[in-house]
Amino acid sequence: MSVANSLTAEELRVLACLIEKSHTTPDQYPLSSNALTTACNQRTSRDPVVDYSTQLVDRTLQLLRDAGWARMIRGAGNRAFKHRHIVDEKLGLDSAQQALVAVLALRGPQSPGELKTRTERYHRFEDLGEVERALVGLSHHEPPLTRNQGRGPGQSQDRWIQLLGPTSDRPAAAAPATAITETAQSSHAAGPPADRVVDGGAGGERQPSELEQRVARLERRLAVLERELGIAENGAGD
Repeated sequence: MSVANSLTAEELRVLACLIEKSHTTPDQYPLSSNALTTACNQRTSRDPVVDYSTQLVDRTLQLLRDAGWARMIRGAGNRAFKHRHIVDEKLGLDSAQQALVAVLALRGPQSPGELKTRTERYHRFEDLGEVERALVGLSHHEPPLTRNQGRGPGQSQDRWIQLLGPTSDRPAAAAPATAITETAQSSHAAGPPADRVVDGGAGGERQPSELEQRVARLERRLAVLERELGIAENGAGD
């Protein structure tokens, strides 16, 4: 099943914070719900800044566990449950790839130079070339996990975004025609743009549109509310 763009903004923030803390503060990881809420609401190294409640974080964690992104554990002699990500199991990402995905998720579109600096505490990249190779590798992942947006006005490097969930609407805006061509060529193997039909006539497979992806995310949020209100339990079962 495809996982690209499958996470809500809340799920993406919680998951990225788990990845971040597993690398940057391993002695305090896995995280309690309170510690994870604090991580989500950090005022630094976050774009956008959010104000999540512990209840929201706990509900989001349940969704992530149900989808195979996270796991709840309790260590020996520890009365409180804690939480850890299992992105390595879900997607097979190594330390370098996890670092890039997490920083892109937490801080929005960035250049390879910015990513090299901001991932120092996660994973040490030797040079920009290594960062760029890792980003390209993630863009060729099945499904793709990053995308090159090209250069905006006044920018000297291409900017990259993550594709696990919603992306920032910041001006990576009008990429030049050359960048658009490169993006189209690199994504050709992944299939046609969303809301089009794969060649093959009546037997072609239709790709989900952005609207359908948003509807799917809203349905998942509604399911959580129904579960809390007891609607799902009291209603007719499958």
